[in-house]
Amino acid sequence: MILIAVISLGAIGAIGAVFLYAASKKFEVYEDPRIAQVQEVLPGANCGGCGYPGCGGFAAACVKADTLDGLLCPVGGAPVMGQVATILGKEAASAEPMVAVVRCNGTCAARPRINQYDGVKSCAIASTLYGGETGCSFGCLGYGDCVAACNFDAIHINIETGLPEVDEDKCTSCGACVKACPKNIIELRKKGPKSRRIFVSCVNKDKGGVAKKACANACIGCGKCAKECPFEAITVENNVAYIDYTKCRLCRKCVAVCPTGAIHELNFPPRKEAAPTVDADKVKPATAPKPAAPKAEASKTEAPKVEVPVTNATPKAETPKVETKEETNQK
Repeated sequence: MILIAVISLGAIGAIGAVFLYAASKKFEVYEDPRIAQVQEVLPGANCGGCGYPGCGGFAAACVKADTLDGLLCPVGGAPVMGQVATILGKEAASAEPMVAVVRCNGTCAARPRINQYDGVKSCAIASTLYGGETGCSFGCLGYGDCVAACNFDAIHINIETGLPEVDEDKCTSCGACVKACPKNIIELRKKGPKSRRIFVSCVNKDKGGVAKKACANACIGCGKCAKECPFEAITVENNVAYIDYTKCRLCRKCVAVCPTGAIHELNFPPRKEAAPTVDADKVKPATAPKPAAPKAEASKTEAPKVEVPVTNATPKAETPKVETKEETNQK
């Protein structure tokens, strides 16, 4: 009986193995071996900044794509994309480096606190309950969801200002902080030549008076920057200005005319002090000085003086002496 049971189980196992082998061959999913090769050179951060679910999804997209245009690993950058192009035999697409920018300048001094939040210190939770502790309902809440989302320690909350600050040397432009911010004040922008960039550090859509009352540094939508820009890079929509970094030429003319200082310029050299302007109406035209009369040169030799003898000179007549009355009586 035991032998029969062993033979029966062995036969069933053999038949099942045959069916499983046939099914695996029938429904086999072929995977290009280059996907594994590409995935090995990727950083393995799985941040999703490339737009795909992890490094595996990005590697599969690179292998299936005809060209690498539009495909970029923000963490690895150009060096990693060069290795991917070498593996796949394709040309690496050139991409300008990006960096995260915090578009809020509502410091503790500029935005007075009008209430106190005692709930969970999370921007995602607080934003669903109310507008924030200040009068600006568009600004940063300062609870650090962006800090927790960053895997590269590239963003921190400044204790003095209460705002997040990005370390551009560590930022990989993965976009994790952009997705984590419920107020949508963090944006990926072109890093710019020599890390120089200009942007409007405000997203307040209230009208000018209301925005100014809530935050001293708010954009009031006056439109002066848009009129000053010679490249049409600035638009004003919903009472707030926005600078298109693809059109901006970093001339900084808009920075000078902003009345609230909402436009920020980063990593630029200090401006040269302008010369004082002079009113042309008050300035009298300068008169040319009259030419001095040429002085006659003194003669080097003087003519000798000649004494003329005086002849037939008449002797001097003596003046008659007048005697007084007393002298006459004495005589």
